Amino acid sequence: MRDHYQITVTSFERTRHYRVPQFIKHFATGFVAVLGLLFAGGVLAIYVLSNKLDAMDQELSRLHVQQSEIRAENTALLQEQQRLQNSVEEKVAALSMMGEELGSIEAMMGLSPNPDAEIEFRLDTASQTAQEKRYMLTAIPSGHPLEEAKVTSFYGMRKHPVLGKMKLHGGADLRARIGTPVYATANGVVEWAGYNDGGFGKMVKLSHNFGFTTVYGHLSKSTVAVGDYVKQGELIGYSGNTGLSSAPHLHYEVRHLHRRLAPRSFMEWSLENYDGLFTREERIKWDSLAKTVRDQIALPERRLSLRGPISSGTSS
Repeated sequence: MRDHYQITVTSFERTRHYRVPQFIKHFATGFVAVLGLLFAGGVLAIYVLSNKLDAMDQELSRLHVQQSEIRAENTALLQEQQRLQNSVEEKVAALSMMGEELGSIEAMMGLSPNPDAEIEFRLDTASQTAQEKRYMLTAIPSGHPLEEAKVTSFYGMRKHPVLGKMKLHGGADLRARIGTPVYATANGVVEWAGYNDGGFGKMVKLSHNFGFTTVYGHLSKSTVAVGDYVKQGELIGYSGNTGLSSAPHLHYEVRHLHRRLAPRSFMEWSLENYDGLFTREERIKWDSLAKTVRDQIALPERRLSLRGPISSGTSS
């Protein structure tokens, strides 16, 4: 095998012969191949980078759109926050005004205690007679509206079982099968007996003395009519599952001057636990209320004393 190549170059003047070793040919061939590979790799790299650049442009466009959406959402949230802040301020002002109005109403009713006095100094239960206590226990909501009461949801903020959002639960839910008898928790008059569009379904509302009312919701049937007078423990309806209710139960509320109160203290109030209500529910001016009760009980006795002794004299 030859170890070289001969290259002949011919011109007008003469012919020249050159001898090139074989390894130079291999080197040149390899060099050309490497250049070809480098060129192909460069073209491939340019193609890949071009695709990545297009993808990055698309991602950048998407991020710009997302950024615009986030800015719009932030603007909407800020506007909503401002609206809620304004609403809160309006409600605070309304509540302040309502508090003043309630104070005026309580003053008109004779319920005007010293607001700085502590609860134990505002109501001396030891000085109350047994008659006064019994009267308050029948005139003001006390005890359970069901014979067997099991509370499944107390008063306070909670996630509404039907609406699925946080709302104030203004009363107590008591477990009861459909058709369970419901009883009045105080003497009073029927203010409402019918269907309520606010979510309570079939409902009974009783108006009691001293600004108290009770509400009995989700009933299957009521046994009283508006204007009826009922006594404590009298049947007023049967429990059900009407209105915004996820299961059969009784919704029970206690209100004072249209303000919802936690009913638990009233349901546990009894002659044996007489002081418990006054120490747990301090928003009611119990001292003036007790004074009014005392005056009402004493009024018939004063009227009798003013009439003097009854004479049975005969004419002669």
